[in-house]
Amino acid sequence: MILLLSIYSIDGDPRLSCFGLMKNSMDGKSYSTNLAYTPPEYLKNGRVIPESVIYSFGTVLLDLLSGKHIPPSHALDMIRGENLNLLMDSHLEGKFSSEEATQVVGLASQCLQYEPRERPSTKNLVVTLARLQTKSDVPSNVMLRVSKHEEAQSTPQRPLSPLAEACSRMDLTAIHQILVMAHYRDDKETHEMRDMLEARKQGDTAFRDKDFKTAIDYYSQFINVNIMVSPTVYARRSLCHLFSDRSDAALLDAMQAQCAHPDWPTAFYMQSVALSKLDMQKDAADMLLEGAALEEKRQRGARAS
Repeated sequence: MILLLSIYSIDGDPRLSCFGLMKNSMDGKSYSTNLAYTPPEYLKNGRVIPESVIYSFGTVLLDLLSGKHIPPSHALDMIRGENLNLLMDSHLEGKFSSEEATQVVGLASQCLQYEPRERPSTKNLVVTLARLQTKSDVPSNVMLRVSKHEEAQSTPQRPLSPLAEACSRMDLTAIHQILVMAHYRDDKETHEMRDMLEARKQGDTAFRDKDFKTAIDYYSQFINVNIMVSPTVYARRSLCHLFSDRSDAALLDAMQAQCAHPDWPTAFYMQSVALSKLDMQKDAADMLLEGAALEEKRQRGARAS
C-alpha cells in the first residue's frame, strides 16, 4: 500500500491530499511520519490495515471543521458532549449549516473509532460526503478574499544545532556522542522511580561503551516493564538499531519517543536519520526541518524567560 499524499496548490487554489504518510518502504513494512494522523493499531503493533486510512481521514475531517488539530480523543469527548460550536472553526463566525456540520462531525466520529471494524468503509464515506455536495465549487482564494497570485513568504533558513547537523549527515558516531552527553535532561523522573532503573543503567553503560546489541536488550527490558515512559531511552534504542542496520525498528522507536514527548526535537531528528536510511529522502528532510523549528522555538522560550 502506498499513500503519497500532500497539500499542494495550483494557481493559488489549494488541493487537500494529505492525511499522514503511510507507505511501504523497501523492506515491505509500513510507516507513518505524522503521528497526528496515526491510527491506534499502528502505534500498538506497527501494522497498517485498510481501516487505518479511514482513521487518518477522520482526523482530516476534524482539522477541516475546527481549523486546527484537535487530538482525536479530545474531539470525541466534545462530540459526545454535543459541543458543536466549540468544535467548529471560529473564523466561520457561525456561518455554516448546522445540519451539514452535524453530519460531517458524525462521520468523523465514526472514522475515529478505536476498533477498526467499527469504522465506515470508503464507499460509505464517499456516499455520505457526496450528499453534502449541493453547491458548485468556489475557488478558495475567492472564498477567503485572498489574491490568487499573492507571493508566499519564504521560510528563513535556520542554522542547525550540532545534533541536527549530525543527523543531516547521518553521522551515527557524532549522534552517539551527543546523546551520551545529553543524558536524561529531557526526561521527567521522580525519586520513587529511580530505584526501578537498574535495566536502564545497564543499558546506559552498554550504550556508552558502544555495545549496541546489549544496550538494545537492557533498554527493551526497561521499556517492557512499562513503569515509566522515557523518550531518551527510545531515542537511544533507535540509534542502537541504526548501528545494527535495523532502520525500520529505529524509525518506530523514534516515533515512540515523539509520542512520549511530542515537542522534543531529538525525536524528529532521529526519525529523519531512519527515514534517510530507508531512502525516504523527502520525508527525512521534512522531519529535519520540523525538529529545527521546534528547537528554535525552545531556544526563543528560554531566552524570553
